Amino acid sequence: MRGSATGTGRAAGHRHNRRRTAGTVASAALLLPLLGAAPPDGRASADRLRQAFAFAAAEYHVPQSVLLGVSYLQSRWDAHGGAPSVTGGYGPMHLTDARTALAGAPHHSEGKEDARGDRARPPLLPKAKVPKNHELPARLRTLSKAAELTGFSAERLRTDAAANVAGGAALLAAAQKDLGEPLSKDPEKWYGAVARFSGAGDRATAAAYANEVYDVLRTGGERITDAGQRIALAAQPNLVPDTAQLARTGLRTLDAGGTECPKTVSCEWIPAPYKDLGEGDYGNHDVGDRPASQSIDYIVIHDTEGPWEGVLAMVQDPAYVSWNYSLRSTDGHIAQHVKAKDVAWHAGNWYVNAKSVGLEHEGFLASPDAWYTEAMYRSSARLVKYLAEKYGIPLDRQHVLGHDNVPGPTTATIAGMHTDPGPYWDWRHYFALLGRPFEATADERGGLVTVRPDYTANRPEYTGCVAKGEPCAVHGSSAVRLRSGPGESYPLIKDIGLGTTPTTGVNDLSSRVSTGQQYAVADRDGDWTAIWFLGQKAWFRNPKKFPTAVHATGRVVTPKAGLASVPVYGRAYPEASAYPAGVPAQSVSPLPYKLLKGQRYVVGDKVPGEYYYAVTLDEASHKVVVGKDLYYEIQFGHRVAFVRAADVRAEPSRS
Repeated sequence: MRGSATGTGRAAGHRHNRRRTAGTVASAALLLPLLGAAPPDGRASADRLRQAFAFAAAEYHVPQSVLLGVSYLQSRWDAHGGAPSVTGGYGPMHLTDARTALAGAPHHSEGKEDARGDRARPPLLPKAKVPKNHELPARLRTLSKAAELTGFSAERLRTDAAANVAGGAALLAAAQKDLGEPLSKDPEKWYGAVARFSGAGDRATAAAYANEVYDVLRTGGERITDAGQRIALAAQPNLVPDTAQLARTGLRTLDAGGTECPKTVSCEWIPAPYKDLGEGDYGNHDVGDRPASQSIDYIVIHDTEGPWEGVLAMVQDPAYVSWNYSLRSTDGHIAQHVKAKDVAWHAGNWYVNAKSVGLEHEGFLASPDAWYTEAMYRSSARLVKYLAEKYGIPLDRQHVLGHDNVPGPTTATIAGMHTDPGPYWDWRHYFALLGRPFEATADERGGLVTVRPDYTANRPEYTGCVAKGEPCAVHGSSAVRLRSGPGESYPLIKDIGLGTTPTTGVNDLSSRVSTGQQYAVADRDGDWTAIWFLGQKAWFRNPKKFPTAVHATGRVVTPKAGLASVPVYGRAYPEASAYPAGVPAQSVSPLPYKLLKGQRYVVGDKVPGEYYYAVTLDEASHKVVVGKDLYYEIQFGHRVAFVRAADVRAEPSRS
């Protein structure tokens, strides 16, 4: 009888939904005239978005705080000028229309990076298998449902922030009614609807998403959006949501068994295969014994360039590459594929692979100007904090690397190294979530700077997001461009390892630094600061009133007395004499760069030369080779690098 009664209630709810939809379409159409037409240049007036939240909340009978909290977890209230997120989500409510976003994006092109990066084995360059558009799940098609509920066109929901907010409110109200819950004014009564809004298919993920939203509601917040609008959410510290609603969502139970994740995220175990492929080949990772055999020193941030379902298919292919974790964009859900003790093939540099954990963040658009959701940022930060504490990994930008910070292990590999997560990953916000915000730690006498532009206001021009040479959408960036002199008229800095003329291309790392990276100051001229970068002075605009970097102090290396230059390496391998019988010595080959006399570079770590020999499926043949030669990891260019400790002098920074 209980099941029957519940079924009757839901049927009534659906009938009410249909009746309400007709009225909603008519009344929702009044929203935009009340707010005024969107400005022709796409920018909103100072209070238009704030009014949109108020009107939409009233129209769809959703508590305004709930609407604001959900929007914050989707986009931090930003509209991104109508540009889609990495999973085709639009506007402040991240309404997903992945089919349209994909149609406007170029096909993903395979890179030339060998994901293993181990010269002891043939290069591994498999082709990605990207799912077709018709395979996109419902969570990537919420905009069409919002159009049905509001009467707004799909185009308007994508490009007009006010309409987008109305669409999100309509989806929340529909979820509430579908659960048989009243359209209450009490935000505590909307937990189930918020959980369903996530698009998650299981209770654990939906609950983790809803818990994040209610954390936002409890703490409140205020910020100026990318359109220059100030949005505020008052704190409700005593809020206790009705979590029992989750049982009525009909979502499946998730098995988190075997995962290495914090309890505050949703996590499932989807293992990457360790399989013999025949003829001496195997995939798609190596069994190890970390941290007992080798320390885990790095966490590498990637984006997937594929939708969730395709990413899971790829990592379960023994002939493909591997990574430790995948993170889903719409709700922050995590899947673990490779245990931390084992070595995944993800970074294109075997030394880094053997010493790191790789995190792939869902993003299927080949256009790298797309943005990342707050839900994924928060889930990723929780995972990284957990891993850093567990394995003693420092939370700084020489240990938490982007894939674009990993050096090519040899000269021949430099040009093929990947450039994700790109200039639009918000490192400043990410490290604030990690509890390690980038702050000044010295005055000018410290001799170092930490790159720290205002992400929203920092809008360098990029090209090539959609087509070669064409401008990218203009929005915030973590990257700062470098020039050969103190002014915009000077040429961009050249990377001799790439051997190409530097451009403003979105994937061209020749002449840019990223938020959180630290460099030694080489010179100053008015509003311009020079740093040592790739063996040369590199200048960036850094006015005192609105600084692009803050002062810091730390340790640096410089060539030892009597040396005009020292070689730079892409990996810290042992000397030849350290290799035991049966393990071929790996070459210690320098990159084409030089660390010159008088130059200084910031130190990350002092480490012994180390090589993990694992070229067969048989674990008994695997060996960790540790040498006597020591290396310093340094922030040399956009990517990190290594120098032999015997070649340099380490000292405190100074002006």
